[in-house]
Amino acid sequence: MGPITVTLLVVLGALLIMVLKKLFERQAAPVAPPTPQQDLASLTVADARVGDNISIPGAGDNLSDLDFTVDHSTRYEAGEKQWFDVSGKHAERRVALEVRSEDDELEVRGFLDGKKLSLEDLGLSEDDLAQMDQRQNTADNFEFDGKNWYYRLSKEVGAFHDGQTQGAGFYGWEFFEETGQRYLSIRKREGEPFSASVAVKLNPADIAVFRP
Repeated sequence: MGPITVTLLVVLGALLIMVLKKLFERQAAPVAPPTPQQDLASLTVADARVGDNISIPGAGDNLSDLDFTVDHSTRYEAGEKQWFDVSGKHAERRVALEVRSEDDELEVRGFLDGKKLSLEDLGLSEDDLAQMDQRQNTADNFEFDGKNWYYRLSKEVGAFHDGQTQGAGFYGWEFFEETGQRYLSIRKREGEPFSASVAVKLNPADIAVFRP
């Protein structure tokens, strides 16, 4: 074995030792922690989504439980405010729960009777709504169903149905009953008549959400 061969073997051996040293010094890549699984036993109405089963004790006809499976969900945007609703069929009518965060508290409004009201049903005119919208005065009110309903707000709202990125807008007015237990929502979509619905205030803790 000549001197060149010996030198070459020494160099290759040194390189092998360096490579092995680097391999042992290299730290193992950190393993990403597993994604925590959602506790399906503690779902709240804020977690509700399409496919979930919802039960509200005593909210149905004759104080029976009101149960439905969510088949639609809509996200709403109005300025910096965002909220959503989930809806489904109960006893041949469509019901919906509107879920909002107001002053860091969860607020739920239930549209449970499936009824759609006209301005004539409410005793209001388009001009009445236009004037209230212009004044933006929370002292404005009108009488309906034997109660006084107070103006809360009116503004343009964007609606995004079932996860769609392309929204559909409407102009909305909100009123609340003097007792604070019911809400009235009036919507006007372009090319469609005014439509109104009454919602009841629900306790979020009373609403059970089950995910199959």
